[in-house]
Amino acid sequence: MEENSKNKQSSIILALDFPFQGRLERENLLAKASSLLDMVSPHVCAVKFNHHLTLPLGIFGGVQSLVEQAHRSGLLAIMDCKVNDIGATNTAIAEYYYDAGFDAVIANPFVGWEEGLKPIFDVAAKRQRGVILLAYMSHKGAVEGYGQTVRDAETGIETRQYLAFARKAGKWGADGVVVGATVPEKIREIRFVLGEEVPIYAPGVGAQGGSVEAALKAGARFLIVGREIVHAADPAVKAETLRQKAELAK
Repeated sequence: MEENSKNKQSSIILALDFPFQGRLERENLLAKASSLLDMVSPHVCAVKFNHHLTLPLGIFGGVQSLVEQAHRSGLLAIMDCKVNDIGATNTAIAEYYYDAGFDAVIANPFVGWEEGLKPIFDVAAKRQRGVILLAYMSHKGAVEGYGQTVRDAETGIETRQYLAFARKAGKWGADGVVVGATVPEKIREIRFVLGEEVPIYAPGVGAQGGSVEAALKAGARFLIVGREIVHAADPAVKAETLRQKAELAK
């Protein structure tokens, strides 16, 4: 990611998320996604996929072709599948997405390590791919789970859930953590816990109210932007505007 960001001179990641498409509109979804990716690719360093495309297009159908398009454009592809199941299931999920060409998957630390996320890290290491962990999501309800006070299972010390997850990300060797751009104070706390070794990926810029400047100044390394670009009158112009704003804010 660092190399891609440097080559592209961008810390913006496109979240290629479209709203629900009716049956007739779904036939044009692949073409719409491909066109938007082509327009925006010069201004971003990676593209993030979610269920918005994998459900209607299929992993080994349209989505794989979009991943290949991203790679041809010099972008990395991240699958935001929020893996959160037992180890055997997690292994299968990771294998399928890596087989489709994804460079990294996003997983949820709530499931734990042994027979939980460890198998994903093992698969990622074998395939030389990435694993990014959730630490604090960008929506308002995130406080109910990620913000609760918990007792650390190893130390017995009370802490916030998101700080416990941040420490696990460092301990487990994660390639990044997700912290909402909507909560720059959480970004700052997690950056203090992690240091500079684990980059912070911050979603929620624009449509959810997150600020480019606030997120970066708090310690985010990459900004994940979806609706602010996808629904713009000119997605390429919007992406370039955000790219420039991010470069100035560093």
